[in-house]
Amino acid sequence: MTTTSGATPVWDAETLVDRYAEVRSHTETLAAPLSPEDQTVQSMPDVSPTKWHRAHVTWFFETFVLADHEQGFAPFQDTYWFLFNSYYEAVGPRFSRPQRGVISRPGAHDVGVYRGNVDERMRDLIGSLDGGTLEKVTPTIELGFHHEQQHQELLLMDIKHVLSLNPLQPAYVDRPARAAGDPDPGPLGWVDVEGGLVEIGHDGDGFSFDNELPRHQVWLEPYRLADRLVTNGDWLEFMADGGYRRHELWLSDGWARINAEDWRAPFYWTEVDGVWFEHTLHGTWPVDPSLPVTHVSHYEADAFASWAGKRLPTEAEWEHAVRSDGQGDDVTGNLANTETFHPTAASATGAGDARIRQAYGDCWEWTSSSYLPYPGFHPAAGAIGEYNGKFMSNQMVLRGGCALTPPGHARASYRNFFPPGARWAMSGVRLADGGAPTTGASA
Repeated sequence: MTTTSGATPVWDAETLVDRYAEVRSHTETLAAPLSPEDQTVQSMPDVSPTKWHRAHVTWFFETFVLADHEQGFAPFQDTYWFLFNSYYEAVGPRFSRPQRGVISRPGAHDVGVYRGNVDERMRDLIGSLDGGTLEKVTPTIELGFHHEQQHQELLLMDIKHVLSLNPLQPAYVDRPARAAGDPDPGPLGWVDVEGGLVEIGHDGDGFSFDNELPRHQVWLEPYRLADRLVTNGDWLEFMADGGYRRHELWLSDGWARINAEDWRAPFYWTEVDGVWFEHTLHGTWPVDPSLPVTHVSHYEADAFASWAGKRLPTEAEWEHAVRSDGQGDDVTGNLANTETFHPTAASATGAGDARIRQAYGDCWEWTSSSYLPYPGFHPAAGAIGEYNGKFMSNQMVLRGGCALTPPGHARASYRNFFPPGARWAMSGVRLADGGAPTTGASA
């Protein structure tokens, strides 16, 4: 179950209702540019229809808050509990994930009615609870806020894939106005980190997911972290040097995967008459060499690092380096609130005294760390305990957030995770090495 470290924030009923309305309305804002037909499509098993995301986050509040605390509770619609359960075995059976797109009813409008019903009941419930009960239920409601924000990010990632398959090349939103030329991110630099016995994990007041705890000590040898993300221009050099054809660069599973699925470039890249184009939420455009490469798998990130004579950082190295750089609590970057909906070029220098550029936002950064429990981790009892712990197998950790990530989900201790072959998430690459530069083909 999601917990907080340090003092637990105190929510009064009015503040809780206001925050509830803010989070819930933003989901509808993100869905607003999409037609009912857009919201029904499931383009691959990893993608869920937009209307399913809207319904599932509503199901979460109905299932984990209203069902336990609303007097005379009855579900809005019995079958919805089956249709919109994602993976909570303790709650009951659920509809097959790969077939969510075949469910035409309830439609997008009907999902809106469902959302409105649950929202009204949640407002009434929060306003009716005594102080002790409100304090007891608030952590679950707060978890619901963060759960919905995670699905806001997934909604955008998923509709990007849906629209990418349409030959009309529709855009989710118009391309933002650009300044006269994107900034040149400049050459890749390096930030030295002393290492030693360090602490990682959530530290301080405020919300955290259970997988960020407990805070614990890790020994790190001295290392260096690249000061910016790998760019499309860097990746084009990798491709030109036969990066996707050189077996010696690849992990065995990765080599098998790229040959089985004929990977020759990042996801969403297409070559037309010798020119590479990239599908974005703004439509399809020529690949911009100055922007961070994105939609690459862990396999591709690892192969690039091998080609460059470097490696991927561990998640502990990433977190310690960012904190040591003074960015543990100062979370700024190209996140969802900027509404770019795509990575942007690194500035010439870090913000303020920071040396690490793009620590937060732009792209989730692959690490070399498997997604495993921290020492002393115990999932909570009951269905809520299934939130994170059950996925601690066959996944790799990513850090930092992306251009689709709500700001509250970018912090030094935040652990995202995907299978190593996943490419549809907005994931990129930051290099590391163990000290003095090594001779490689790049960087």
